Amino acid sequence: MNLHEYQAKELLKKYNVPVQEGIPVDTPEAAAEAYKQLKVQYGNEFAVVKAQIHAGGRGKGKVRGTEQRGVAVGKNAEDVKTIAGNILGGTLVTIQTGEAGKLVNKVLVAQDVYYPGPNPVKEFYLSILLDRAKGQNVIMYSTEGGMDIEEVAHNTPEKIFKEWVKPNMALQPFQARNIAFNLGLSGEAFKNMVKFVTNLYNAYVGLDCSMLEINPLFKTSDEKIIAVDAKVNLDDNALMRHPDLEALRDITEEDPTEVEAGKYNLNFVKLDGNVGCMVNGAGLAMATMDMIKLSGGDPANFLDVGGTANAQTVEAGFRIILKDPKVKAILINIFGGIVRCDRVAQGVIDAYKSIGNINVPIIVRLQGTNAKEAKDLIEASGLKVQSATLLSEAADLVNKALN
Repeated sequence: MNLHEYQAKELLKKYNVPVQEGIPVDTPEAAAEAYKQLKVQYGNEFAVVKAQIHAGGRGKGKVRGTEQRGVAVGKNAEDVKTIAGNILGGTLVTIQTGEAGKLVNKVLVAQDVYYPGPNPVKEFYLSILLDRAKGQNVIMYSTEGGMDIEEVAHNTPEKIFKEWVKPNMALQPFQARNIAFNLGLSGEAFKNMVKFVTNLYNAYVGLDCSMLEINPLFKTSDEKIIAVDAKVNLDDNALMRHPDLEALRDITEEDPTEVEAGKYNLNFVKLDGNVGCMVNGAGLAMATMDMIKLSGGDPANFLDVGGTANAQTVEAGFRIILKDPKVKAILINIFGGIVRCDRVAQGVIDAYKSIGNINVPIIVRLQGTNAKEAKDLIEASGLKVQSATLLSEAADLVNKALN
């Protein structure tokens, strides 16, 4: 589950992670008031207005039809109000959103941290995620903050450092010091970085994050270390331990069909192909998608109905798949282990009748418990449903349906 920047920062503050302070608002007038409040509190003349969407590249992105960037600096209350008005309600197109862009419903009016002082300011990059190859969490960091880290890794890989943390162990003090040293810090900034990294790792573990990225990680002119931006992804599988965090979910940022699928406990991911898939089991779903590709088609989705598929879940799956106008055929591939094939077959028939006229060919391959009874049910139904025994047969039927 992704979080907005302002949500992520509020959570990090609970772990004593210093952040760039800000106020989330949803109107231009509220943005102007937020600027005034920040000016009184921190004494800054400038404020930063940041579009709040689940995508990176906001600073380089533009609101469609305008030259307005997704992140901009306001010099006074009226300036902040104008920028917020340009962003709110607009569609921000960034390198990560693609041409579709994302609608902006909120902006974060944040304090200016680039104030003058006795020392130069510096921007760093730092992220924490799971290294699946090593089975350990890894802290990736670089002196090249505020930039696309992919470019840094490609062009100057020597500037990317990594620190691994063993499972069920805290980040060790020497590791935090090593990170501060590799970032070229000394004195007060060094001490502050050690504290920052230690608290940030505690937040990563305590919040059950799947990824936590700070870019830029900022050293101010008076040697403070703060998170200017924060991208936090939470592990969906751990949300049962954090009911308060689940309430932060913003479904307006998610694909509507994936949200609907979640209501029926369906594992659904929308793709760009022309063959809808309905399968039980993630491994079988991946194999089915491979067979579709080999048969000359392209999967339109990944849909795992799980091991307890019934008429209701099958019908829900049908409706979700058929919302995609690109779908030219539907392949249902069920292995009856826990679930009986005849029960799924009846679900297909009931769903077909409930939905009404389905204009795309449907190929059903049912194997396992009561597979013969399932095939007999489908063939006796009189519906435009083709049954197959082997996966290769199903793939051939898909190929014919597309040609």
